[in-house]
Amino acid sequence: MDDRGNTLTLARRAYATRDWPTAVTHFGAAHPAHFTADDLAAYADALWWVGRIEDKLRLGAAACDAFEAEARPAEAAMTAFSLGVCHLARGEEEQARGWLGRAGRLVAGLPEGPVHGHLMLFTEVEGNLLAGRPAAALDAARRGQEMGHRYGDAGLLALALQSEARALIQSGHVADGLPLLDAAMVGVQNGRIDPFLSGVLYCHTVAACHRIADVRRMVRWTELTEQWLATLPAAVFFEGLCAVHRAQLRLLRGEWDEAEGGALRVAEDFDRHRVDYAAEAWYVVAEVRRLRGDPRAADAYNEAHARGRDPQPGRALLRIQQGDAAGAATSVRSALIAAGDDPLRRAPICAAAVDIALSAGRPEEAAAAASELAATATTYATSGLEAMACAARGAVLLAESRADEALPVLRDACRRWHDLGAAYDAARTCVRLADAYRALGDEVSAAAELDRAHAVFDRLGAFRPAPDSPDGLTRRECEVLALVADGRSNREIAETLVISDRTVARHLTNIFHKIGVISRTQAARYALDRGVTASR
Repeated sequence: MDDRGNTLTLARRAYATRDWPTAVTHFGAAHPAHFTADDLAAYADALWWVGRIEDKLRLGAAACDAFEAEARPAEAAMTAFSLGVCHLARGEEEQARGWLGRAGRLVAGLPEGPVHGHLMLFTEVEGNLLAGRPAAALDAARRGQEMGHRYGDAGLLALALQSEARALIQSGHVADGLPLLDAAMVGVQNGRIDPFLSGVLYCHTVAACHRIADVRRMVRWTELTEQWLATLPAAVFFEGLCAVHRAQLRLLRGEWDEAEGGALRVAEDFDRHRVDYAAEAWYVVAEVRRLRGDPRAADAYNEAHARGRDPQPGRALLRIQQGDAAGAATSVRSALIAAGDDPLRRAPICAAAVDIALSAGRPEEAAAAASELAATATTYATSGLEAMACAARGAVLLAESRADEALPVLRDACRRWHDLGAAYDAARTCVRLADAYRALGDEVSAAAELDRAHAVFDRLGAFRPAPDSPDGLTRRECEVLALVADGRSNREIAETLVISDRTVARHLTNIFHKIGVISRTQAARYALDRGVTASR
């Protein structure tokens, strides 16, 4: 055997042991004339694992042609299916449809086998879940399980079982779906499923947990995914998706430097080949920047939107931060309409709608959003949704001057956020808790809650939220009032907030009218009494 033949043997051995970097090296040194269809497919697969997607697409197309030339339509169909999925991930819908159509034509005349099951799960489960038709997805998932059992295909069976879990969860049958979600991973944990499908199963599991705000389960499966990835010599794209989920968790936990840095790396590294990863990463970046009052937040939301990620509710919340309560209210109402009837898509928007409606002086809208969120939390009963619903309910009760009812609800919300490690959300709830204590005449407890909240805001470098619209003040009016209490002149306030002197004067007129004072001294005393202090 010559050196090149020996190199091809080494490439095949490396691929068989899942040493993809070494396989790529040896395949690259071998003579292409000696490649079989299986060699081309293996080379293409190894290239995918090391992140060389352009070469993967080129070699995959050659492998598909070679399988057809060898009269192996089932293998050609699976290769075409893989290429279709890759193109779809890159946002290349025309090429994706072409390859998926070719896969369908290749299997049309074949006796039913595992390849039919994989194609069916992708087109009927993923398509129906995306379109909000979980019942149709559930039917396809159960047919997929029958096929997995019939052909003894562990990967197909696990994928179909997980598909059933996701369909049940989306339809509100969380208690039935979550155990199946975990059960589908048993084969992965036992090493019985090939690595690509294992990665798909891990990613779908973590994404499902994030969608229903099951924070504890998401943390655990993200950790397990990272442990699995550590056993592989290369897994560029799965590592990227795991990095997105880790950034989402860091955002929740207040690890904002790490969240933004990790998300920016994903946004840069995967913008060409996994536009969905890049889109979600940009949304995380935007959220960190909004929470810190970074003016670049708007640009980051635009980047996420340009890649297909709905920028809501973050973009509406940013408008509140900028003092545009009316615009934010309009924006969040539009976001709810766009979300349709899907309660899981609507839930985070409803949570934002509560804050926005209260800031805009629309208590009825806040109450409606909180009620819907409570119904969703009851249906899905996950830790994140329950915390959101509890915090929203407490905020509405407080706004309705029912401090005695709001106090225990807000205390419960604060506890829930702490249990989830959500430091920022807990601190925001502490601010409302302080308002409840103050309304009940307990100034000592109010001061303790404010101190606790401000310590967290200082540690995180957070944009300091003003108390929630006392006497109907907008967020911008609270900022102006806080600066008045800090002794700033109109000119200094204008420079700090980057607005005109005339706008400052208009805000002051509105503030004096709303809070019933006639001088800056009285306004400053009002601000100090209610904890409206400058954030910078």
